[in-house]
Amino acid sequence: MNDARGIAILADIGATNARFGVLAGELPTAMTTYPVTDYESPVEAARAFLAGPAREHKPDVALIAAAGPVVNGRVVMTNAAWTVDADRIRHGLNLRKVDVINDFEALGWALPGLQAADLVHLGKAVSSRPGTMAVMGPGSGFGLAALASNGGAEVVLTTEAGHVTLPAENRREDTIIVALRKRLQHVSVERVLSGPGLVQLYHAIAEVDDLVVPQRSAAEIVAHALAGDCKVSGATLEAFCAFLGSVAGNAALTLGARGGVFFGGGILPRIIDFLKHSAFRERFEAKGRLASYLEQIPTAVIVHPYPAFVGLTRLLRTTKG
Repeated sequence: MNDARGIAILADIGATNARFGVLAGELPTAMTTYPVTDYESPVEAARAFLAGPAREHKPDVALIAAAGPVVNGRVVMTNAAWTVDADRIRHGLNLRKVDVINDFEALGWALPGLQAADLVHLGKAVSSRPGTMAVMGPGSGFGLAALASNGGAEVVLTTEAGHVTLPAENRREDTIIVALRKRLQHVSVERVLSGPGLVQLYHAIAEVDDLVVPQRSAAEIVAHALAGDCKVSGATLEAFCAFLGSVAGNAALTLGARGGVFFGGGILPRIIDFLKHSAFRERFEAKGRLASYLEQIPTAVIVHPYPAFVGLTRLLRTTKG
């Protein structure tokens, strides 16, 4: 979407929050976040943005990243009530052009544009190599994309990897997955590695350990785990990090992501210290004969406040005509 004529609306729409910005110069401006549940549709949220923080701008195009598979310019969101439809948004906002891409596609485009200060590395310092880079993350759901380059042209592979089957690495994880399967039938990655997945994992661990636990939200589980005052919450976050390491290692091998594996989403920036001291990196590398291959792949959490906007900006300027 290379469009030098227009000021552009940028949007990053997840299940919980919709983030908006304007690209009128070199960098996005007027970045604002709205709760998805406060508006009936993305059109209403965008109108609030255009009438408020962006009132001094007159955009004529929009590039929108949304959580879910894109079919004919449309995302029916898996974990929220919104449908993000390019035609509806174009008509509703009287824009000349609207493009919709997957939210993790936007993060894939962002990877070459992130600076050292935008990343917190996990495990020992490893220099990234030229090659494919993967980005994944748990939030309200779980996403995965990869950016590949031939030294010139770039392409981002988008996936629905959140819905693949979650792997177990030991007998305890076998029993946890059996407990989850009683409720869920198919235990996908997203059923554990997400905000709602943390809650499912918490109750499964309590069942496996034959303990009675209070109802807790994902945020409460994380808070008690970090405080160290709830055994099951702590075990839940430990298991979460271990599962994440296994899933990330599998993705690195599958994609040949020698350029690094990076993590977005809303959960991990809140638990970076816990993640650093967890089994994450050990499990990432624990792939038998390919352990030495994985030892050379860096892993890092993205801490830029609007990483999707970095990707959307790169996409607007350099890749789509």
